[in-house]
Amino acid sequence: MKAALAGPGGELLHQARRATGRERGPEAVVAGILDFAAELRAYGADRFGEPARAAGVAVPGIVDAEQGVAVYAANLGWRDVPLRGLLGERLGGIPVALGHDVRTGGLAEGRIGAGRGADRFLFVPLGTGIAGAIGIDGRVEAGAHGFAGEIGHVVVRPGGIACPCGQRGCLERFASASAVSQAWAEACGDPEADAADCAKAVESGDARALAVWRDAVDALADGLVTALTLLDPRVLIIGGGLAEAGETLFTPLRDAVRRRVTFQKLPEIVPAALGDTAGCLGAGLMAWDLLDTAAPTAGAAPAATATTGTAATAAPTDTASTADPTSTAPTTVTPRR
Repeated sequence: MKAALAGPGGELLHQARRATGRERGPEAVVAGILDFAAELRAYGADRFGEPARAAGVAVPGIVDAEQGVAVYAANLGWRDVPLRGLLGERLGGIPVALGHDVRTGGLAEGRIGAGRGADRFLFVPLGTGIAGAIGIDGRVEAGAHGFAGEIGHVVVRPGGIACPCGQRGCLERFASASAVSQAWAEACGDPEADAADCAKAVESGDARALAVWRDAVDALADGLVTALTLLDPRVLIIGGGLAEAGETLFTPLRDAVRRRVTFQKLPEIVPAALGDTAGCLGAGLMAWDLLDTAAPTAGAAPAATATTGTAATAAPTDTASTADPTSTAPTTVTPRR
């Protein structure tokens, strides 16, 4: 779990981490989030003289943000957890915002990260899987049923590798960090090899690595062109573990997308700027939004945020955040899968 106290301008004033405890079951994960958020709020009261006044939590899986319910998360094992209500009760009735981890991270990247100033953006983290956040005028679109942005399940190779979602040939089966890790492990014969190793081999000119990398980039470009044709983003932000390869990824990816577009307007393709702090920052922003904080306030209290997920390269994370527009900042807690 990742947690933070966040200021009204998006700055992280205090950060903390602890184990999610998922091996002890979903109830223990929920209890851990509540405890972590309460401890963080108490720290904020002691450090800044006043407790946070709102909270934001971002979780993986299926999320009903309107009802404040974490509907389902396979890796955390929970179903229909009324997390917003539980957290609000634990924190003394303060307002709580609940969001999906990728969309929450995308909110931060769009407002204060790589997409800052863009009226339309698409944030795509390449981790254990692939998801997306569709940014429009400072907010992130969830869709009618909370599934907007699931670009990882766009079919780019019809009849290809089976996906747990029930389809075959989904983008994330070819271009996620885990897919590249698997392909490179098979190609080089080392079961411990991962995507970072593949990127290093690409840089050294290894023919096997170049073939694996090319297949992943081509699949990613196909999926991204589908997305930009539908959404027409001004900026395309790529994050997650695979993006850590830097220009080893971005140079061929930009070329591959450029070759595929015809009538479409080519967006700027940039790396994410906030790294694994995006979830906490986004949770803090959601908390400040609850309090209608239009601009940073002098002397404003920090907000607390918390997130949970698997690893820095994994897609989903859970974040709980409390925000105070006048004295302390929002608090965020993010459990890891």
